[in-house]
Amino acid sequence: MTELGGGQSGSNIKFTARVNGANLMKKPVAKWFKGKWMDLSSKVGKHLQITETYDRNNKIYTFEIQIIKAKTTYAGGYRCEVSSKDKFDSCNFNLNVNEVSNAGDIDIRSAFKRTGDGKEEAGELDFSALLKKSNEAKQETEPDIDVWEILRKAPPSEYEKIAFQYGITDLRGLLKRLKKMKKEEKKSEAFLKKLDPAYQVDKGQKMKLVVEVANPDAEVKWLKNGQELRVTGRYIFESIGNKRILTINNCSLSDDAAYTCVIGEEKCFTELFVREPPVLILRPLEDQAVMVGERVEFECEVSEEGAQVKWEKDGVELTREETFKYRFKKDGKKHFLIINETTVEDSGNYTVKTNGGESVAELMVQGKYIGDQMCNRKRSKKQLEILQGVADLTVKAKDQAVFKCEVSDETVTGIWVKNGKEVIPNERIKITHIGRVHKLTIDDVVSSDEGDYSFIPNGFAFNLSAKLHFMEIKIDFVPRQEPPKIKLDCMSGNADTIIVVAGNKLRLDVPITGDPAPTVIWSKGDNIISEAEGRVHVESHPDHCVFIIEGAEKSDEGSYNVLLKNPAGEDKATINVKVIEVPDPPEAPKILNIGEDFCTVQWEAPKYDGGMPITGYILERKKKKSYRWMRLNYDLVKELTFESKRMIEGVIYEMRIYAVNVIGMSRPSQPSQPFMPIGTLCLVYSIYTCVQGSGVLESTLLRFCLHGGPCAHKIDHQVHR
Repeated sequence: MTELGGGQSGSNIKFTARVNGANLMKKPVAKWFKGKWMDLSSKVGKHLQITETYDRNNKIYTFEIQIIKAKTTYAGGYRCEVSSKDKFDSCNFNLNVNEVSNAGDIDIRSAFKRTGDGKEEAGELDFSALLKKSNEAKQETEPDIDVWEILRKAPPSEYEKIAFQYGITDLRGLLKRLKKMKKEEKKSEAFLKKLDPAYQVDKGQKMKLVVEVANPDAEVKWLKNGQELRVTGRYIFESIGNKRILTINNCSLSDDAAYTCVIGEEKCFTELFVREPPVLILRPLEDQAVMVGERVEFECEVSEEGAQVKWEKDGVELTREETFKYRFKKDGKKHFLIINETTVEDSGNYTVKTNGGESVAELMVQGKYIGDQMCNRKRSKKQLEILQGVADLTVKAKDQAVFKCEVSDETVTGIWVKNGKEVIPNERIKITHIGRVHKLTIDDVVSSDEGDYSFIPNGFAFNLSAKLHFMEIKIDFVPRQEPPKIKLDCMSGNADTIIVVAGNKLRLDVPITGDPAPTVIWSKGDNIISEAEGRVHVESHPDHCVFIIEGAEKSDEGSYNVLLKNPAGEDKATINVKVIEVPDPPEAPKILNIGEDFCTVQWEAPKYDGGMPITGYILERKKKKSYRWMRLNYDLVKELTFESKRMIEGVIYEMRIYAVNVIGMSRPSQPSQPFMPIGTLCLVYSIYTCVQGSGVLESTLLRFCLHGGPCAHKIDHQVHR
């Protein structure tokens, strides 16, 4: 380090660090600090310039920092740190800025000097000079300023402002002095040699603090931040002649503290600074795309537990003052940046930095879209939790029946169905949705209300089911020889269709009458359905029969017949069952018309639509080396082509497709062949390079380049021909 020293207020001051790069495998990185923590790279402007140059002949790197029109407030201790891979070095230096003043002026900064050998951190601040009046100052009409009196009366929040006003650069030393409020120390009689003002050690290394005492038999005590230290495996005390030694093994960040050696009433102080090794980023951030209001969590993993990291958005540091919006979390080596409710303004590039590297990821925040279908698709990405299921009810005639359920998302809508048919509200039947609670209320219950009731949330392929049992008063007189009758309220004279989502349970209760009790026969085509336990089975009761499908499958579709027989006659009905599900995934998409930052994606409709029409498609893309897929559209694509934009030229991507119907999204298609966005001219040049010397073909390609020939994929077709 050269050109260290000072200057006068208003002049330009330059500091230069030169690094020998002959044995370095990688370009070194230089950082400039003021004091212990202030990184000057964030202060660059018209009064502070940082430059770097490289001498290739001598392999010397030169790093310079220039302070333009220096002010007295710029004075203090500075540090330059240079690192390259596993190599590290640093240099501390002081800057003194002298105020150009008349002989009669009082120099406040010189009054706030330190005791000791004159170093910045040596001894303690000595304010005695400020309390003395010079002969010239006696003639002034203005009263003397008693800084101690100002500090005593001021609240702690004003200390920094007062220190700045009177040119005190070492606020930490000022506060120590203010707390102790003791007279200037006399020359030590107990210590022959005191501790240095400060020490620095790398994390994990050993540190020795040594003093020399006047009396070889003197006993000493060692304090850390005012607390007495005891002998442990890490702290070792030694007494060798006049020397007293404190050894700290395997230094950690917790050892970064103030240390005191005490002999009787005398003390000497020092500061130990523990320097961390470069922290590497083991797992980088991943790009994310979300909707407005959704929660975002960026995660990275570093090489050291408890390491310090810095988060930035578009080059601006996210500080603790913004914790009302951003939350920072640590878990061992993992670090998290959390945004609970995103806005469109949160879109941008987010960076996590350590002293050994950085990682950048892009956040894309899409605006809100209107329509139940979009809301359903947005929610389908989340997991819906059932907080309270629907319970079975047994209700007397004229009483009220209330089915209630509670889900985790209060924005979820849905429908109530009875025996597979949607329940339509009327004067007697009410449907309400308040927050996360959905209710179905039936007043003045009658026997026809008995059956299976289910709540089906929109956009989720499951339902919550329960049964309503009707309790009626039995009469003693029953007509004899009554022909059987099927009382199926979903029937309207012809065969009706009941829709069930694949994987769900279908339970159909069919009230019947007849005396004597009729025999019930269920069949599908020529196959009789038995009452034995199985996935598809039936149950028979005196007043009703039950048709059950456990875990509906596509093969369960078809027409089912129920036949009632007794000596007085017979009755029959037909029920059609349709099983619907999410569609099959499309085939792997094809990539056409590749440009420098865009491409055209083309695909075919899936072979099976799940029993319901395809409503659209969703596309995702990812970088070849990443594992995170990013969604490209929130409005469903109706066509079978899509133009993907905002890609990075030269980066390899893959695409995949989802098909969507009213039930939900299919599994993703197989990814496309990897492709790389690249400009047409670059592609033509690459093809031309490959076919140089081939006569007519070469001249043909040149004409394509110079006179606006076909697009890149057509040129490629010509080359293959």
